[in-house]
Amino acid sequence: MSQRILLIGLGMQGQAALHDLANREEFARIVVADSRPDLPSLVSRYPEERVRAVHCNADEETRLAGMMGLADIVVEALPAARALRMGELAARQGVGLVSSMYYFNPDGLDAEGAAALRARVDEADRVAKQRGVAILTEFGMDPGLDLLMAAKAVSEFDEVHTFNTYGAGLPAGHARRNPLQYKFSWSPVGVMRSYRRPATVIRGGQAVVIPAREIFEAGNCHSIDVPQLGTPLECFANGDAAHYAGLLGIRGTARESGRYTGRYPGHCAFWDTVVKSGLLGSEAVSVGGAAMLPAEYLAAALSSQRQFQYGDGERDLSFIRVEASGLKDGKARRVRYELIDYRDLDTGFTAMQRTVGFTMSRGAQLMASGKVTKAGVLTPLDVAYEDVLPALEEHGIRVEIERG
Repeated sequence: MSQRILLIGLGMQGQAALHDLANREEFARIVVADSRPDLPSLVSRYPEERVRAVHCNADEETRLAGMMGLADIVVEALPAARALRMGELAARQGVGLVSSMYYFNPDGLDAEGAAALRARVDEADRVAKQRGVAILTEFGMDPGLDLLMAAKAVSEFDEVHTFNTYGAGLPAGHARRNPLQYKFSWSPVGVMRSYRRPATVIRGGQAVVIPAREIFEAGNCHSIDVPQLGTPLECFANGDAAHYAGLLGIRGTARESGRYTGRYPGHCAFWDTVVKSGLLGSEAVSVGGAAMLPAEYLAAALSSQRQFQYGDGERDLSFIRVEASGLKDGKARRVRYELIDYRDLDTGFTAMQRTVGFTMSRGAQLMASGKVTKAGVLTPLDVAYEDVLPALEEHGIRVEIERG
């Protein structure tokens, strides 16, 4: 049965999602809503009888709700600050939605703010369940594919003792050649914000919070070997490993666990200095009479330079690794799931676009086929690995598995 898609947001990830959605016969009509002036030219490459552009701002909620009511599935590819609101609207309209964003992210909020955010997510969940629709969140690369790989790895054990996940979006080959060995393949200010939040790891079976100011300290960073890249990666904690250990059902047995971001050597020392110099602070400063957060200024300053942007012939890479060890049938076992993807220079889509945009498209396909059977605010842990990763192989996105 052909279905109608509403794609909200045609940024980098939205463009990759549209490319895949437009090549799926199950979607008869795709409406793309965005406020960018070049929207018509971006969709003109697709048949106009199947893909239509609508200029609309993200704060035009009445219009968006109306368009949602005419759709069978919504794919939301807006900045993080807009994600939950779109999920709330979709739940009220009784239409399924796919997003790559977290809905509950209390970073930077006080207890009252976190409680209010939790209440909004819970209410969206209640309404979605009442309307019988799925609001599938965190369905991108990281979070997204990493959680699917994590659940699959955990399923191979009776008891998990160590569990670590790694994610990275990095320049590949000669694209590394700048002072930071880094380029932006997603929101620059999002990168800066991710560098100023605390993390939780499990050490000796206990949850340990690493304060934001200490994330990049040498004692909190470690290196892993990645032979395919020709260099080790420095890794720092990012996210709440204890929370995900609970979701994965290993909180009672895991002695060591962490969620880590990987970067090229030297990254941690540099950003430790930046953080401790207050350049990612959360208090606004005045620049030329305008108030702005230091992270926003730094993101704008770095991303405005061509050396931190990808050129036409340059490639980025997406990296995910999941490592687990423990017991199966009373015997010691270890397993590693690993994914490395590169920019496709023929289509121009970056590895980040591919692993996020194509994953969101796959989520919409699963909804259309009835394979997402739960209602409410869902995560990748509510979807089967076998329904996602094998399908992405048609794009050359593959997982390598090593067991011992």
